Amino acid sequence: MGTDIYGFIEMRHPHADEDWYEGDAWSVSLPLYPLYGVNDYASLGCLFGIRNRLDWAPVAAGRGLPADVSGPVRTHYENCARLDAAIHGSTWVSWAELRDLDMTVRPAARGVLDVHSEGGYSITRYRIDDRWPDEVVERYGMPPLGTSPVGAPAGRWEISGQTLEYGPVTRLDVLGPGTGWEHVFAVMRALAQRFGPEGVRLVVWFD
Repeated sequence: MGTDIYGFIEMRHPHADEDWYEGDAWSVSLPLYPLYGVNDYASLGCLFGIRNRLDWAPVAAGRGLPADVSGPVRTHYENCARLDAAIHGSTWVSWAELRDLDMTVRPAARGVLDVHSEGGYSITRYRIDDRWPDEVVERYGMPPLGTSPVGAPAGRWEISGQTLEYGPVTRLDVLGPGTGWEHVFAVMRALAQRFGPEGVRLVVWFD
């Protein structure tokens, strides 16, 4: 079964630390969807350690709900968990952390090989380490990049109407423009101008 991500962007009231302030410290800004609705496992692994098939060092895995999570987010999470036993992996990450990410970081995997079906309607992704997967070689032949991925350049080629594309992968590839995360980051960046980089966070969980 697939894994879906759920979550909310929260912001911290600028006067939450003042003695006179009596409201909740954190409040909901907006839900993660429809800002992000792609569910690309490479990005979920990179950020949260979920479906981490490429062995990223996750940015914010398994932190649980923040102790001071806003009431509406806690209620939504508890309702989800009550209705779906598969809910797991709750965690959070601040805009300060996301803002300062080194986008050149790579996972432990040497690279990825994407097989685009004829017409581009689907993509099958393979993790690549020190040898080409037997399934790939049997189905498509030895890649023209060389008999081993070790030292092989990035490349793209076609076989029987299907397009194969190999290359290393970085955080920028899975979190940058075109991934859907740029919209989430843009909203968090804008909110941080008012609430500060530590005063904006993304709270998520998975099923």
